[in-house]
Amino acid sequence: MATSLMNHQIRLAARPTGLPTRANWQVTDEPVPALADGDVLVKVLVLSLDPAMRGWMNEGKSYIPPVGIGEVMRAGGIGVVIDSKNPAYQVGDHVTGTMGVQTHALVPASEMRRNGLAKIDARAGSLTQWLNVLGMPGMTGYFGLMDVGQPKAGETLVVSGAAGAVGQTVGQLAKILGLRAVGIAGGKAKCDWVVNELGFDACIDYKAGPIKDALRQACPNGVDIYFDNVGGEILDMVLTRINRKARIVICGAISQYNNTTPVKGPSNYMSLLVNRARMEGIVVFDYADRYPQAIAEMADYLRDGRMKSKEDVVDGIDTFPETLLKLFNGENFGKLVLKVADA
Repeated sequence: MATSLMNHQIRLAARPTGLPTRANWQVTDEPVPALADGDVLVKVLVLSLDPAMRGWMNEGKSYIPPVGIGEVMRAGGIGVVIDSKNPAYQVGDHVTGTMGVQTHALVPASEMRRNGLAKIDARAGSLTQWLNVLGMPGMTGYFGLMDVGQPKAGETLVVSGAAGAVGQTVGQLAKILGLRAVGIAGGKAKCDWVVNELGFDACIDYKAGPIKDALRQACPNGVDIYFDNVGGEILDMVLTRINRKARIVICGAISQYNNTTPVKGPSNYMSLLVNRARMEGIVVFDYADRYPQAIAEMADYLRDGRMKSKEDVVDGIDTFPETLLKLFNGENFGKLVLKVADA
């Protein structure tokens, strides 16, 4: 392929304080370099926008190195192979991996494993579903609930961010396993969708007022599993309702990511002691070798209608700075996806 092909990229220009703005990004265009032996060139089709991206923009120790200043912003995505010098990948293959916020991703042979590049079966689900139920959010929900939450039929599960990518998977999977599923989401439309479309038993609208009474009503027998995506006051309030031997799955804390003051920790943490409960974090990359098992199971649920998938798709790579903010303003309805190019 001719090297005159141009790659349109969005790079991290400066580390944000609070919410990122346009000033934190730099837009560049550069020629795609020639492929060496073992390399694969991917045309990026859709990108996954996730709350974790905000943490990747910060300097400091974490489960994954921060995005460097001047580097293409990290993002998972789906694309199609348009050039290959690797016998494992053919032109036309649909692939998933760390694509970055750019129109083309050249994956060197030496970076295949770290990139997570893998072929996907487009028959198992739509491309956007491969970024949702069949992708990182779905895997996070699956392993967070199954391995950390250790669900048992008849228990009560509460999940915050219930209308988001991870939350919708967690609640539906809990129902499949015979649990009572209670969501927490922002706004009547999201709560109605969670109950009426996804089959949750109840959903608490945190925008409608204090959730203490709503939690008591929705969880009369207490909470056995809390899958936390938001942190802050909601985590604190759920801790007052947990049962003995409850499991608290710490997946994210979106309410805290853009703080300019220290992160607010749970003041009700002594409830863990009183109830002999456990709080444990989930980082999905720890389960990478088991993704195929979970994907196969979730694809079956999609096929037979036991699980639904909702994506909020925004068109255009240049909308990235504003589209990312939808996550932190609670504007996205379903898994937030950035469409980069037509399939």
